[in-house]
Amino acid sequence: MEQTPPTQDSQPEAPMPPAMSLAGRMASVIAAPSEAFDAVKNSPPCAANWVAPALLVILLSWIGTAVIFSQPALSQQLLDVSEQAMQKQFEKQHLSPEKAEEARQTGEKFILITTKASIGVAPVVVSFAGPFIWGLFLWLIGAKAFHGGFSYMKAVEAVGLANVILALEAVVRTLLVLSMDNFYASPGLGLLVLKEFDPQNTVHGLLSTVNVMTFWLLAARSMGLARLSNISFAKAAACVFGVWLAYTGFFIGMGAAFKALMSRLTGS
Repeated sequence: MEQTPPTQDSQPEAPMPPAMSLAGRMASVIAAPSEAFDAVKNSPPCAANWVAPALLVILLSWIGTAVIFSQPALSQQLLDVSEQAMQKQFEKQHLSPEKAEEARQTGEKFILITTKASIGVAPVVVSFAGPFIWGLFLWLIGAKAFHGGFSYMKAVEAVGLANVILALEAVVRTLLVLSMDNFYASPGLGLLVLKEFDPQNTVHGLLSTVNVMTFWLLAARSMGLARLSNISFAKAAACVFGVWLAYTGFFIGMGAAFKALMSRLTGS
């Protein structure tokens, strides 16, 4: 009787790792960013990766702004700095005391309204436009220059997910402003000149750009670029920080040029 040869047991397939939840991806950006961006890379397109952090940034920024402006001393601090700038303009224009006082009252109302409006609008613009602008940079660098083979929207998701750090920055800045009782407090070198901080001072502005949270955000974007493109973190960081330095230098230069032009026009 012919015996049937025993069949070889097939090896069981290795279980696929469970998909990371949205909350898990957002938390991993802070604790384990490489895992968060691997999840973005290996999962189907998901708009929630950039929409959810955007909404979180807006919510925390608006709460922080409301808390800060609820403190009369902080609002007055903003007005004091603005009043000093207005006084210089009044002196250049040789306004009479009556006209100067009328202009000062109008200016104070305008400054408070515009400051609140700009602080309210800025998180919306940064949260919703930022992922698409920075996503374009990452896509051009990673998918085109380094042949990473990922889509533009994957870059948008990676940049948007990294914005969880912006939400954390909103909380940190609010706590710093309240604890130091200074409207211009931020987690950067601006703290070195905080007591005499002048937003019109170019050096003070440069110091404020050296921000721990900004560098953390850029490092997270670099990790996202590295994981999507399969390149080293060092190479990705060189590209991301290079882009940041280029546009930061451009805007600082434009601001300095505008101030110089205005000084010439006003004859100061």
